[in-house]
Amino acid sequence: MTNKRIDFSVLSDPSWWHWTATVPLLAASLSGVAWALPIAVALSGGMSAGYYAYLRSWRPLPVQIRLAFLVLLFAGAAPYMAWLHAVQLAGTTAMITVGYCPLARMLSLAPWNRSEPFSAYALWQAFVVAPRAGGLVRGNA
Repeated sequence: MTNKRIDFSVLSDPSWWHWTATVPLLAASLSGVAWALPIAVALSGGMSAGYYAYLRSWRPLPVQIRLAFLVLLFAGAAPYMAWLHAVQLAGTTAMITVGYCPLARMLSLAPWNRSEPFSAYALWQAFVVAPRAGGLVRGNA
């Protein structure tokens, strides 16, 4: 059995705070609060631009994650596509609480992010391997 503990080191990570601020904005948007989605878009757009400016490339995974998240925010604003925001809310909540980022794991399977051929094993590794860091709740083996 794994013991759980709070990892307070994430509180010093600005990226963790960005995602943490995005969760209530997505929830509010899904609840019908009109101003929440534009703020989430502005926040995510700013973080995307900031990471791109800092890393000077779209290739690093942190930049790709933020750009993909921003694209999904726009796509979810289309008619009948709000379910995308529900998926984003679930994924972002998982990321800030336990460090599991489904979007990062999906992007890790993109051809430009892999050095090995796509396989069932690569798919298994991408989605089942425990997160290394990033969440507020951590497990002790």
